[in-house]
Amino acid sequence: MSTVAQKSFVAVEKPGEEEWVLVDARGETLGRLAVNLARVLRGKHRPSYTPHALCGDQVIVVNASEIVVTGAKRTDKIYDRYSGYPGGRRERTYQELVDRDPTAPLREAVRGMLQHNNLGDRQLRRLKIYPGSDHPHTAQQPVAIRFGDHAEVVKL
Repeated sequence: MSTVAQKSFVAVEKPGEEEWVLVDARGETLGRLAVNLARVLRGKHRPSYTPHALCGDQVIVVNASEIVVTGAKRTDKIYDRYSGYPGGRRERTYQELVDRDPTAPLREAVRGMLQHNNLGDRQLRRLKIYPGSDHPHTAQQPVAIRFGDHAEVVKL
């Protein structure tokens, strides 16, 4: 039996290879935007995607306070936490969460779509969300993108 060299490509984490991308959330639907952001954070839009490696991009989201939710989610959607102690359950509606922190619903939606381990935590730290149009990352020269059909990334 002969040995065959591995033909599959496996990405290795290389710091500094990621791009900085800028996404305008004005008028976008919460869930659809979160799916696409999670895809870019994981690196699934790249041909060199590897599930166990940090190969996604740094993502800057502006105008997060202008995200749209459909139906009655603004008053009916509940975000809850539980401390583990009796009586330690805390509930907030979508509107209460937005009033407190306009970036929280998007961050929670993306967090739920990433892996629930150390890699997912590292990917989530690459997501920068700002409620307005100003952000402090101009030195990184982010590339403006939008999401087209079938979650394709379109550079502007």
